[in-house]
Amino acid sequence: MSNVDKMSFEDAMAELETLVGQLESGDVPLEQSIKLYERGDALKKHCEKKLAEAEEKVAQITKAADGVATGATPATYD
Repeated sequence: MSNVDKMSFEDAMAELETLVGQLESGDVPLEQSIKLYERGDALKKHCEKKLAEAEEKVAQITKAADGVATGATPATYD
């Protein structure tokens, strides 16, 4: 398993989908499930961070001449 902080959004999402599939299968021992869940949580947080960064870049690009962002609203994650 690679360092989450250095992963691209796409790689992190792909791994997260794989982990979710493993957990949903129910064929993973409890201790391994806990490790997978922890890894999945780190991947989820990384993806949320990457999305927030992308949204900020889009907001900066779409700023109107008067300094008001047009069409961009910050996302909220639960």
